[in-house]
Amino acid sequence: MRRSKGRTGRKRRRKHLQSFMDGVNCSHKLEYIKLKKWLKDRGFEDNTLRPAEFRGTGRGLMATKALQAGDLIISLPEKCLLTTTTVLDSSLGGYIMKWRTPVSPLMALCTFLVAERHAGDKSPWKPYLDVLPQTYTCPVCLEQDAVNLLPEPLRKKAQEQRMMIHELFVSSKAFFSSLQPLFAENTGTIFTYSALEWAWCTVNTRTIYMKHPQRECFSLEPDVYALAPYLDLLNHSPNVQAKAAFNEQTKSYEIRTNSQCRKYGEVFICYGPHDNQRLLLEYGFVAMDNPHSSVYVSSDTLLKYFPPLDKQRKAKLSILKDHDLLENLTFGWDGPSWRLLTALKLLSLGADEFSCWRRTLLGDVISATNQELTWNVTAKICHFLIEETQQALLQISQLKRSKENLKPHLALVEMLHLEDLKILQKSAEILCNSNMAT
Repeated sequence: MRRSKGRTGRKRRRKHLQSFMDGVNCSHKLEYIKLKKWLKDRGFEDNTLRPAEFRGTGRGLMATKALQAGDLIISLPEKCLLTTTTVLDSSLGGYIMKWRTPVSPLMALCTFLVAERHAGDKSPWKPYLDVLPQTYTCPVCLEQDAVNLLPEPLRKKAQEQRMMIHELFVSSKAFFSSLQPLFAENTGTIFTYSALEWAWCTVNTRTIYMKHPQRECFSLEPDVYALAPYLDLLNHSPNVQAKAAFNEQTKSYEIRTNSQCRKYGEVFICYGPHDNQRLLLEYGFVAMDNPHSSVYVSSDTLLKYFPPLDKQRKAKLSILKDHDLLENLTFGWDGPSWRLLTALKLLSLGADEFSCWRRTLLGDVISATNQELTWNVTAKICHFLIEETQQALLQISQLKRSKENLKPHLALVEMLHLEDLKILQKSAEILCNSNMAT
């Protein structure tokens, strides 16, 4: 009897441990029950996936059975998709069609989301709206103290994105006012900046690509968005592959996995071969050990290591600019990129070597001196970025202690820097080994 009890205990512990590793099933929660019923009414049936909470990724979808490469993991009927057709078929449609300046497809979707969220229980889309995030962690939503600690190229892009949303808000005020007959409250209190920011982040982080025909009532920006309830719970992994497209025969958006997934494991899709800066900017998260990730070197950092009095400096910079070699200069898991080394090789040319600049762009070795100088400067830049990253991590650590409310935002920025540090340390190791070999 005792032995049997021990086996049962071990079994239970194993089961508990397995459940902890796999994730916690959330399909019993009211918002998911309502969402599944709502989807079923629109023709969606699914026994392959269930909502769950995972330790590493948060909310996601769990496999109820083992999946093999080629398996159809989800098939969402067109009726479940939220597109610009949905918007035009709603009460907003007439106002969009007669508005003097055509609104963009993106703006139409944002307006619809704000209006439906405001409608609350009266919205037919309420079961979907209830499972959407209330807040986002994209840089446009981060507190300024956290944004200031982002790597310089990402900080610049985040500020550009914030400015773009602000301009979108200001330029849309008259359009929002034209919708006043649809609301009892003043449109100014409904279509606020924070409401638009939430809607923009919803569209930007969650839409799937689906091409729609160009319509006269919209501006010329491509109409390629579709919000896909339930399907958008699938998280990203850079290490999986999946085939996703709208199937004209079944009139459903389908995803087939090209990877295996064990029973009760989290089912992933790949949003694209994006580095961590792009993932944080567009989706608000960072992927651990992302094979596509890299650390960017700004042109200001690049030029710090070359004498300002170099007579050919201006000409060298002009050549680099003409050949698009002042942007996207990176360190990756396999060391400095070809673009970075080529830019540094050209900047390292001596006065007597400058006439050979075309050969540097072809990857030729110009001289042993040029080669050595290029490697030395590359190593210096790598070590400078390591120190800069460590300094940022120290600042984040101090700020986390003094500003409790910023902890979630700072944790995300910290994760980005920790991943960058791993890449830079790996690059430093490669540079050191190459130098020794040379």
